[in-house]
Amino acid sequence: MLPRFEIARRLRPVDLVRPGPLAPAPAAAVTTPLRGTGSLGLRLGDLEVRGAYDGSTVSLDVGGRELRSRRHARAADPTALGLTLTGHHLTVWAAEEPGWVARARYDLREDLDVHDEALLASLAVDAPDEATVGAFGQLGLRDVRLVTTTDGSPLRTEGLLWFTATSAGPGFFDTAHTSVWSVDPSSLDLAHRADLWFRRPDVPGVYGDHATHLVRDGAQWLVATSTWGDFEEPRTRADRRAQSSLRVTLAETTAGLLTGTHVLDTRELPLPTDGLDSIATWDPHLVHHQGRWLVGFVSAPKFFSFHPALAGGPALDRLQLLGADRSRRATEGTTLLPLEGTIRVLASDGRDGRRGQRAAYPVFDLSMAQTGVVDAPYPTNIPWPTVARLDDGSWLMLTFNGRRSGGALLGYGTHGDLVVMRST
Repeated sequence: MLPRFEIARRLRPVDLVRPGPLAPAPAAAVTTPLRGTGSLGLRLGDLEVRGAYDGSTVSLDVGGRELRSRRHARAADPTALGLTLTGHHLTVWAAEEPGWVARARYDLREDLDVHDEALLASLAVDAPDEATVGAFGQLGLRDVRLVTTTDGSPLRTEGLLWFTATSAGPGFFDTAHTSVWSVDPSSLDLAHRADLWFRRPDVPGVYGDHATHLVRDGAQWLVATSTWGDFEEPRTRADRRAQSSLRVTLAETTAGLLTGTHVLDTRELPLPTDGLDSIATWDPHLVHHQGRWLVGFVSAPKFFSFHPALAGGPALDRLQLLGADRSRRATEGTTLLPLEGTIRVLASDGRDGRRGQRAAYPVFDLSMAQTGVVDAPYPTNIPWPTVARLDDGSWLMLTFNGRRSGGALLGYGTHGDLVVMRST
């Protein structure tokens, strides 16, 4: 049985720049202090872009075209200027009270392919000496999963727990990527340790795929992730059919994924969806239990209606569907938890679910029959339930909420706080 949880702390690490070399990925950032006016530039292939503050408003110049938002350009006493590339979005920022505010944005899809590795190798920055340059950091953290060993136990090193998260960018899912973090379970101190990027098996390029589970399997890592890195919300039937490519991939590597920046080659993780009328799968979670692999995931018969599912088999490429709760329509974050000698399946019911299936963390057995719920507060958005039993017998739960960051220009996708709960 799981205990009751209460919220212990909300944490929000916001960093436009992770200082260091530019990443071999569509995620670059540069910031500089402002003294009156200022500007910053990026070059990607033949395209030159520049963000500027003229003492009153912020603008973005893309290949000689000046762009200025009618509603959002005016900055309030900014102390610094920022320019970021996240996926195919360019964004210019002003550091105001209480933080970074996006003042101009441009979509590069009609100009170039930001996933092209040769193009990314040409990425360069034009900035003052006092500027801070590096990869893009994050506006918030969501899709939190503990890093585990194959039996589902949380990975521990020197008293620290580790987790992967989706580092939110300034916009929809295509501006985000996967990051790796450590947390001290006593002090709740966080540290950003690594960033993961992905090559897909069917198309060239580097993608910020996310909603990732990182598993230590002997001398190697298994990295299961969801192909959200170029996802756009479908608006027509044709779009919905095209987005059926949203799926799960798997990387296997002996690289040191707990530190640094990595681009990983992946293969398909074939998830069985027999009888589910599924057009997309996401949110993988892997456990090896009693001689077989179990994989929890989400299946969607349409956008956006989705439910939890479970597969199992002797190998990750020989899985069969064990069960799914098709009665649910807004449930994701499928998570496998070793508990009392067996595996329980946890998930998260969003507020758009059916009556009796809203704003809760359901618990299922291995046939996907519901056996209970986790007694814990339910933040906004669809917070995932990832829990760990600590050495003193208490429990820690890491999840997230839907609080946005970065200003009104950006819209959905800039969430959330890391919400930490403890057992009572």
